[in-house]
Amino acid sequence: MLMEADLPNDVEALRALVLGQARELEALKAFQAEVERLKAIIEALQRHRFGRRSEQLDVDQFELALEEVEAALAEAEHAHDKARRVPADRPRKTNRGSLPTHLERIEQVVDVEDKACPCCGSVLHQIGEDVAERLDVVPTTFRVLVTRRPRYGCRSCESAVVQALAPARIVDGGIPTEALIAQVLVAKYADHLPLYRQAQIYARQGIQLDRSTLADWVGRAAWYLRPLRDHILERLRRSERLFADETTAPVLNPGTGRTKTGQIWAYARDDRPCGGDDPPMVAYVYAADRKSERVEAHLGDFVGILQVDGYGGYTALAKRRQQVSLAFCWAHVRRKFYELADSSPVATEVLRRIAGLYVIEDEVRGTPPEQRRHVRAERSRVIVDDLRHYLEARSRQVSAKSKLGEAIRYALTRWNGLSRFLDDGRIDLDNNTVERSIRPLALNRKNALFAGSDEGGDNWAVVATLIENCKLYGINPHAWLTQTLTKLASGHPANSVGDLMPWTAVG
Repeated sequence: MLMEADLPNDVEALRALVLGQARELEALKAFQAEVERLKAIIEALQRHRFGRRSEQLDVDQFELALEEVEAALAEAEHAHDKARRVPADRPRKTNRGSLPTHLERIEQVVDVEDKACPCCGSVLHQIGEDVAERLDVVPTTFRVLVTRRPRYGCRSCESAVVQALAPARIVDGGIPTEALIAQVLVAKYADHLPLYRQAQIYARQGIQLDRSTLADWVGRAAWYLRPLRDHILERLRRSERLFADETTAPVLNPGTGRTKTGQIWAYARDDRPCGGDDPPMVAYVYAADRKSERVEAHLGDFVGILQVDGYGGYTALAKRRQQVSLAFCWAHVRRKFYELADSSPVATEVLRRIAGLYVIEDEVRGTPPEQRRHVRAERSRVIVDDLRHYLEARSRQVSAKSKLGEAIRYALTRWNGLSRFLDDGRIDLDNNTVERSIRPLALNRKNALFAGSDEGGDNWAVVATLIENCKLYGINPHAWLTQTLTKLASGHPANSVGDLMPWTAVG
């Protein structure tokens, strides 16, 4: 703060001081206005993403936009604080104790040079200290693992040579350790870095690895890991209820220079919303097309409830296999009306009623099936019945070719499957469990553009299955893959792959 004693006596100096402070005040106002503007943008983005209109903005677009605005806000706030020449009003955030304990601590002591008292010259003694922790990083560091295997001979007979067997490897005679192969897999299928970009990153460290070499490692690892994916799929087939969904997987069509559209199918189980104890899991399967026969081949002798979207292949399966019951997704119904909410009061009313169903579901999530069924019978059934009468009445008033007519027809033609959750507490209201599992595949597709072949699409499905199951249980996929690949290379019994599942490493 400027004190009276600091004011100059000279009029011109005083005038210059006043003008300088006026300029600083204007700069502060400009910085403050910029900060407020950026905060308003962030709030608008958050409302757009998480509010009533959440489905309008793509998740990836939202994250990209938000991180850029937040970076700009940090810059503006820093400039504002510097212009004020005083510490910021808000307390500075400290990370003491919040950084993971397993990280290596490198301590540095910043001490005074002179330990003599500035007043009397006596020797100072330590009365305390301030400790600050900052997160540091060492760029990816490669090392060479040298394996020596001494050979021993006998001086007496000179005929016997004894030597330990070489450790088993995923790539026989190759240079990668299982940890490096795991790193390539995680970077490609979890962090969405295509192999050519990984090769560029390694080249910055002086490691020249051709993309085709990395692809060879991925293929060999996928061969070892495929029985694990198949084991997960087999366990899913024995479930009482499954979620299913599919997404496109562009694949290079050999000899044409173009891509064809393959499909990656996702099958998931998660009984936690109805209080189940079975471990949640997901499996991906690649197929060259979207024919309805693919679902039947993937599910084998599955008997139970299949929660799906409106794809006709599932309906065809249920007609051929009477022991399969379809439960349709209310989120897909809501999405079709959501697109019309700005221009249609009917769509707005439908959304309001569906929202009432989700309020009830939030209250019963995690409770036993019978309790869920009882609550739904008391509170949800009347909403569903009234909504059906409302849609049937409106369907006679709108053109069948209009968007609203299509949305109404989509719901009414699937009403039995949409209503099935009322009589079975195991069934969820929507298919979002498997849709969340599909999202990483879409992100990988966006970055990698396309798979090189049908075999590459299947490798994609195999490795993605194991990585996503690691994510379900909060397991580091790199650590798990390293251990698993090492065991597989060492000859882990094929009939005991169940012992390698990610959920066996939990608890």
